[in-house]
Amino acid sequence: MTVTVATAAVSAVRRWGRAVRWYLRELTGEAEYDRYCARHLRHHPRAPVPTRREYQVLRARHREAHPQGRCC
Repeated sequence: MTVTVATAAVSAVRRWGRAVRWYLRELTGEAEYDRYCARHLRHHPRAPVPTRREYQVLRARHREAHPQGRCC
């Protein structure tokens, strides 16, 4: 009986940890790079995937060229 309760508690803590990790990755934009890499490989399978730094530069350039939804 105690093994089942302990197993359920560990499972709940793991679910909570995965949820917090997912939320923080979405909040900080970390997951966006992973989605970009997946999209890039689908559309350009033979081209090298940009590094995270190169992606950040491309993203910053795009934001500067298309200033939508910003007040300043």
